[in-house]
Amino acid sequence: MDKLVLIIEDNKENYYLMRYLLEHKGLRVIGADNGWMGIEMAIYNNPDIILLDIQLPGMDGYSVARRIRAKDEIQDIPIVAVTSYAMVGDKEHALAAGANGYIEKPINPDSFADQILEYLNIDETRRDDEDPMC
Repeated sequence: MDKLVLIIEDNKENYYLMRYLLEHKGLRVIGADNGWMGIEMAIYNNPDIILLDIQLPGMDGYSVARRIRAKDEIQDIPIVAVTSYAMVGDKEHALAAGANGYIEKPINPDSFADQILEYLNIDETRRDDEDPMC
């Protein structure tokens, strides 16, 4: 599986946990610890999916999502907000800013990577490099 995940997350512990879980499923992971760097990395690396924290230093995740959606070269990359914002309306706010999905923190280590695979339309029982006709 050659899928690239960009994690935009300023909390090192959260980043390392997500990275570990995703790499364990065979995904490649890169990271940014602020919104500006995340946008630049998205443009440069064209990831298959972006996992976006909402509480970021300097520019919040809502602004990051809106800026990504405004850039032609990266506007179609799926964005999943991964955030501790869990108040009424927060999910809708993230989706309105351009996120395709929303996962609350703390993440569940038993299901997190599988949730991301679903956003990537990957069936874990079959790898991309396997022949579906066999």
